[in-house]
Amino acid sequence: MSCCLLLPAPRPPPRLCPHGSPCVPQVLPADEAVEMMLVHMTDPSNASHLPLRPGASVVLVVNNLGGLSCLELGIVAGAAVRCLESRGIHIARALVGSFMTALEMAGVSLTLMLVDEELVGLIDAETTAMAWPNLAAAPAMSQRQEVPAPIEGPGTAQHETSTGPGAAQAQLVLELVCSTLLDMQDKLNELDREAGDGDCGHTHARAAQAIQEWVRAGPPPAAPAQLLSALADLLLEKMGGSSGVLYGLFLTAAAQPLLNRSDLPAWADAVDAGIEAMQRYGGAAPGDRTMLDPLCAAAQALHALRSPGVDLLPVLATAVQSAEAAAEATRHMEAGAGRASYISSAQLLQPDPGAVAVAAVLRAVLEGLRS
Repeated sequence: MSCCLLLPAPRPPPRLCPHGSPCVPQVLPADEAVEMMLVHMTDPSNASHLPLRPGASVVLVVNNLGGLSCLELGIVAGAAVRCLESRGIHIARALVGSFMTALEMAGVSLTLMLVDEELVGLIDAETTAMAWPNLAAAPAMSQRQEVPAPIEGPGTAQHETSTGPGAAQAQLVLELVCSTLLDMQDKLNELDREAGDGDCGHTHARAAQAIQEWVRAGPPPAAPAQLLSALADLLLEKMGGSSGVLYGLFLTAAAQPLLNRSDLPAWADAVDAGIEAMQRYGGAAPGDRTMLDPLCAAAQALHALRSPGVDLLPVLATAVQSAEAAAEATRHMEAGAGRASYISSAQLLQPDPGAVAVAAVLRAVLEGLRS
């Protein structure tokens, strides 16, 4: 297919249509297959050909004969749209699905119908037919239409400017976090080779490099909620792996309690919210030998931030110590989630790399705030 890597292979034999009659020989690239089908359908030498001229309007049906995946069917549909557009044909509607199958035959059929506005209106009419797709009343086209993101207005705490001591301190903390993860790349990879892909260090280094580039482009937001949300989007896009998703979940949820307040109790609430999101969507729990173990240990210590008159740094130092102890304790845990859960606990002799990374990040945050 046009968008997949194909190994050289002999051409497959001819297939049968749903009625059992021989079809044209199969061609591997989707664009060539569609072009061949359309040439056959529009060939004037065929008595049943469809006369298609530039400017004509058609309804396109891309029918799965039963054995194609949604991905394969979408590739063929895209090729058909591009091929028709190149001929100057307007695709008033496109129906893509399994309408007439031959059990699980690995094949596809194309149907074209010349239409005018009246016919298009009838096709768009409501029906109780169960198999008829609920189409949007819009033409099909290969060009993408990008919708600009809404511009958020000022007026809430999360829209503070990226200036002042808050932004400078956030930048210092991020720089320490990034340098820590880059320095630990080989160590995390080595830990991950015991029960994973051996790429935990690479994944965290990729996140660190993305954050460094982001910070170099401009100072980070001073508002905590805006900072965490921006980091979540960045890691979801750039970090990769399950770690990127989990960090993104944590930061997105942690930003919510900080939208309109940034006092110390709000930070304790933020950590709890992030952990709750990771547990809900990730399926892990404390004791499963994951990054949740140091996070939950730190969260317990951070609950002290809800006490009146408490000082941040001593509480955070205690939380970091708890996180480091919990990360080390994963060495003796039986994995209940992640790739390590497929490995016998007798073979797991090192601490979980994700847990070690989280504890190191928390230590870097503490050192950055102390500076």
